[in-house]
This record gives sequence, structure tokens and C-alpha cells, in this order.
Amino acid sequence: MKLFKSLALASGLLAATGFASHAETRVTYKSASSSSSYYQMAVQIAEAMKAGTNGDVIVTVEESQGSVQNVMEAAARPGNYVFTTPPALVGLAQGGKAMFEGKSNPKFDEIRALFPIPSLTMHFVVREDAGINSFADMEGKTILIGKGSFGAREGAKYLGLFGLETKVNLPDVELSNAVPALKNGQIDGFVTAGSWPAPNVIEAAASVGVKVLSLDDEQIAATKRTRLVIPAGTYAGQEADIVTTSLPVVAYTTTNMDDDTAYQLTKTYWDQKTKMGEDAAWWNGVDQNLMGTITSAIHPGALRYYTEMDFPLSDAQK
Repeated sequence: MKLFKSLALASGLLAATGFASHAETRVTYKSASSSSSYYQMAVQIAEAMKAGTNGDVIVTVEESQGSVQNVMEAAARPGNYVFTTPPALVGLAQGGKAMFEGKSNPKFDEIRALFPIPSLTMHFVVREDAGINSFADMEGKTILIGKGSFGAREGAKYLGLFGLETKVNLPDVELSNAVPALKNGQIDGFVTAGSWPAPNVIEAAASVGVKVLSLDDEQIAATKRTRLVIPAGTYAGQEADIVTTSLPVVAYTTTNMDDDTAYQLTKTYWDQKTKMGEDAAWWNGVDQNLMGTITSAIHPGALRYYTEMDFPLSDAQK
């Protein structure tokens, strides 16, 4: 009896002094390589969720090898799993096409969208002294595109489109090695698909001196991507606008997440977006117009928020 009274007294003291147990919602956020802008975005989102919910939502950020891995894991990860990927990859996974051919899984049909994040922006970065002023000048050069990620596949696709598929040396190493390899003269350039301003491009521009190649209208049309302009002065030594391409990216979860958690994540994201934009410019390009890039069903909890806020929604999203 004395033991039970002691435990009751201890519980009362904990509650009275503010140390009562507190139910936290824990979320795993699978982003990208730790050297990428998307990893930094994930960290910012984690901080925003904690601040915006007074610690009720705790987000743990996990590094990944890229968007395809993120989608593949959606079929196996339990609970509150959030991941980022271009919407096109979700469609390919659900249809068992392209890189998902032979890897179909009914769990892919349970993927649901939460909110758009800054778009992937292609950067073709070359050393200033490499003698590369156009894509044709890449012939015979060593260009690192990484491996396994969407950016690596997109980079390889562009090289093929521009007649460079067998004319460029492609090291079989991770993109995280790009800046050191550029500094050491082991490569002439690298391709990254991070949102601008991209941290690895900032580092390369400041420490080595680089050029970021622009695409002409014909090249942009061949890629079937969206034209995007990176303003002059974004990177050290950049005196002119860079014309390149972009691809939308969305944060997804699965139907394993309950509606209230999805609602809280979505509401907090939009509530905190302005604050995040004060710390990193890439958030300022995210607005309601990007909702149109979501091409599949939105999680019912997130849908509740968008309906309350009168966001524009398509039938496919509901």
C-alpha cells in the first residue's frame, strides 16, 4: 500500500512541476542526400513543425539516395512516413512503369500527397577554367552526375538528348563527392537537381569558381520540362541570368498516417512557410499555384485543411 501511495504522490509531483508525460506525434521525413538543398529543406521543415506545434510534432530527417528509393520505401514503411519525390514518379510506381517495371506493389496505391515543396532545378556546373561554355564543349570532359537519384537520371537524359551520351566521362561515384572532386581537378563539372540556390553550387562557386550552363529554347523543348530562370547574382561570379529547367516536387505520405496528423502537418507547413522563407529564399517560390503540380490523391487530412482554406483543387486530388 505504501508503494502505491508513493507512486501516486510521485505522479502528482511530476504533473504539478510540468514533467507529466506528453504525447508527441513522431514523423519520419525521408529527403535526399545530406549535401543537397532538399536535405536542408527537410531540416527546416522539421524545425518548423516543432516550433509551429509547440513540440507536439517531432520530425526525424533521414538521408536517402534519391526519389526512387523514397517511393520504393513507401510500400514497406509503417506509421508516419513522409517522403519527397516528383509527382511523375508516383504515377510511374503506381503504373509499374519505367524504373518501377517488375516492381509493382499494391501499397503504391496508398500513397497520398500532403503539400508541394520547391521545385527541382537542373544545374549543369562546370569549372571556370575547364573551357566549357556550352553543352557541346562537354565532349571528352569528366562530368559527375551521381547515381541512383532522380537528378542523376535526369542529367543522363539531358546528355543523351544533346548528343553527349557516349562522349562524356561519367565517374561512378556519389554526388556528395562533387565539390571536393572539382576542387582537386578530378572532374570538370557536375550535374545537380537541387532547388536554387543549391548549397553544393554555392560552395563550388565560392571555393573553385564555376559556370552554370544555360539551355536554349530548343534544348528546353527537347527536355519536356518547365523553363526556369535563376537570376543573375544568385551564385558568386554569376553576372547573367541562367536559363534552365525545373520539375515539381511534392511531400507525400501513405494512408497509414491518420487524418489528424496529416491535417496538422499540412496546416503547420503553410502557417510556417513565410517564416521559412525569411531564412531560405527557395520557400518564397511556393504558393497555391503549385497545388496544380499534385497529380494524384491528397491525403484526407490534408484535404480537410485545403478545403477549409479554399485552396484550388482538381477532381483527381480529392
